[in-house]
Amino acid sequence: MRYKQYICVLLLTIVGLQLKAQQNDVDINIHLRGVYESKISLLPMVGAKALQPIIVKKHVKAGASCKITIPEDRLPGQFVLRFDYTEKKDGSPYPVEKYCFVSNQNLELWVHPLHITKPDSTYFQMNEKENSLFDSFMKVNSLKKKNLALLRNFLVEYDNPKSKFYKLGIVEYENRRKEYNKWVSRQASINKEAFVSHLFSFQHVSSVAWVGDQKARIESMTDHFFDGIDFRDPLLVKTMDMRKWIDSYVNIYGARATTIHLRDSLFTLAGKRAIEKAKQGHPIVYGWMVDYFYRGFESFDIKQGMKMLETYIADPNCLTKKKMEIQKRLDGMKNMMIGSVAPDFKIEHESGDITQFLEYYTDSKYKLVLFWSADCYHCKEEVEKLNSWYKNLKDKNILDIFAISLDESETEIAAWKKAKTKYVGWNHIRAKGGINSPVASSYYILSVPVMVLVNTSTNEIVDFPKSIEDLKKIL
Repeated sequence: MRYKQYICVLLLTIVGLQLKAQQNDVDINIHLRGVYESKISLLPMVGAKALQPIIVKKHVKAGASCKITIPEDRLPGQFVLRFDYTEKKDGSPYPVEKYCFVSNQNLELWVHPLHITKPDSTYFQMNEKENSLFDSFMKVNSLKKKNLALLRNFLVEYDNPKSKFYKLGIVEYENRRKEYNKWVSRQASINKEAFVSHLFSFQHVSSVAWVGDQKARIESMTDHFFDGIDFRDPLLVKTMDMRKWIDSYVNIYGARATTIHLRDSLFTLAGKRAIEKAKQGHPIVYGWMVDYFYRGFESFDIKQGMKMLETYIADPNCLTKKKMEIQKRLDGMKNMMIGSVAPDFKIEHESGDITQFLEYYTDSKYKLVLFWSADCYHCKEEVEKLNSWYKNLKDKNILDIFAISLDESETEIAAWKKAKTKYVGWNHIRAKGGINSPVASSYYILSVPVMVLVNTSTNEIVDFPKSIEDLKKIL
């Protein structure tokens, strides 16, 4: 019995060591030339802090080398190497970028920022695998797809779909489409050890019903859109192509929308179909799909779509990263409704006095609660519009503004203190804890800016203006 236990422990140890060996950090040694110096930044394309620098090397001189170590939890992945270079000692920095794939191979990269796109000036070592494989695949792929696109355009634009010639065109197109898809699958299989091979399936060309009207074709496109994609593959979500691919799927539905109501219904339907497909695959892909549609529903304020997600976040197989945010939004939809009493909060005046929002006395007909951040560009744009409109109001008794800042860092707070001096006549409050502060939580705030219009006499919520133009219409 002890012998069997020993063997079991030994096997587990070996497996653990093998997994660890496969998950090491990866180094990129960058050799700079052709410029005076450069700041070099690494930005992930997907995941946490996507398109934000996670590693920065400053003042790398020409002729020198620097090493960037990518942690194992980021691998494999797609990245951007950004070079903010100066040609001369006192020159102004100029940015250029190089996109690259990194898996489990240490890389050597020679870079001439002035010629970042030229393969004879900026290149990896001879035995580099991922980027060279992707480049060679895409070169052949573009030629094969070009001929397929010519046939497709012919079928779309031909004016006599009942002719024998048109029917022959359909047969030829379908034969070539199937042959092309087989080639894509074969390339993915041959190169399955490479991370970039997981992107090949996004090149798959789905079938289209060439008989029938435009509506039938669109239905056929959506029905077959997911053909060729293996949702059991968790590495799909490590690629930027996954997002681009699902964007194109949603756009098919969006193109059919003629009203806001129809748009919301179509986007909800698109989400339902896509999530149901992903549900049959890997829990990570399933969760990613739910998160993707949550962000879309949040951006467009699609409440029926948000309600649709409720079933999926309760599923233990759905590895969503946005479960808390989705639940918070669902709770907000139930509790923060037009006609309900607005949540209370404290207002600290410059004199040191404290007043409760619901007890705040004013002759104004309405109270506008505005959640914003001085560090948010979109917020600044909306707040400037609001301020311009407010300053020119003939009757200022129509509205009192309560601007609640969710700024947290020293830099953000400094920006807020400076910015608020421009907005005269407003009640300025900084919520300690930012997005996680009690007041932001009570209003179920997930992003900024957010406006809530409240009736002064009853403290009931009147509406949730989406913009200054929307606010004007409501008033």
